[in-house]
Amino acid sequence: MYLSEMMAKQPIVPYIREGDFAVRKPWSMAARRLLDYLLVYVQEGECLFHVDGEPYAFRSGEFCLIQPGSLNELEGRTNTITPFTHLDVFYDSLREERFPTRSGQVDLTSYRHLIQPRLNDLQGIDIPVRLRPKQPIPFRDLFIEMVECWQHRDPLMQLRAQSLATEVVLTILEDHTADLKQAERSAPQPLNWITSFLSFHLSEHLSVQEMAQRANLSPSRFSAKFKEQFGLPPHQYLMQLRIRHARELLSGSNHAMEEIAAYCGFADIHHFSKSFKKETGTTPGAFRKNGTAGAAAQTKSTEPSP
Repeated sequence: MYLSEMMAKQPIVPYIREGDFAVRKPWSMAARRLLDYLLVYVQEGECLFHVDGEPYAFRSGEFCLIQPGSLNELEGRTNTITPFTHLDVFYDSLREERFPTRSGQVDLTSYRHLIQPRLNDLQGIDIPVRLRPKQPIPFRDLFIEMVECWQHRDPLMQLRAQSLATEVVLTILEDHTADLKQAERSAPQPLNWITSFLSFHLSEHLSVQEMAQRANLSPSRFSAKFKEQFGLPPHQYLMQLRIRHARELLSGSNHAMEEIAAYCGFADIHHFSKSFKKETGTTPGAFRKNGTAGAAAQTKSTEPSP
């Protein structure tokens, strides 16, 4: 699955669940699996983390990202300061039920429905356990500020922390997914955007080929997928949008017929009249006249008796 397809189901809306500046003497945490993401910065000291069977030695100034479902054992081999945060990357309605797992909690069968999607399971993404920020100092400062803000319980600081979490996740994606843009360009895009796109460009000439190109699909594949999702071929759906807008303008404005034809994407008044009558069974002029007469009659019927 591509990132765009995943986001159509669960958008990226980072959410900090827990964060702190852990100051500890040599320490260890037994094996566990995660429901969410764990991001750790080794500010001071040395750590040895085992993630999915692989050992990773971390020194001061390095970042570790452990993704959901990964089996991990964490150890501080010296006195350490390790700011960390547990967070979700993708939004879902279960985020309030999710929690940081404890030492020894390896079997997550009962909590399978709470496990966040893994970024590395998406096509074009391969984020390493040992992060490689392109700008380590700004990234460190961003992360530290995020953890600091989260310590404050007032709403504005919490909002600031969540906003910084979005910047942190965006930076990680940009720094570690060189092939993501190319992969996303070649991926079939969800069609959720199409209704807004058509409404915004209603006055313009739009061909199926242009719509298909924007969706990274062939015209035939786009038409089939469009009909599957919306129940109509693209050109017919677009015509219904244009006629609906024309009806609104005819009944709710004083625009001339030529203006309405242009606003609704018709080539000229003749094209407008022919298409309108085909879809509604009446001409634009008759529709406006009947609509005005109906509105006047309704107004008269609601006037108080003398």
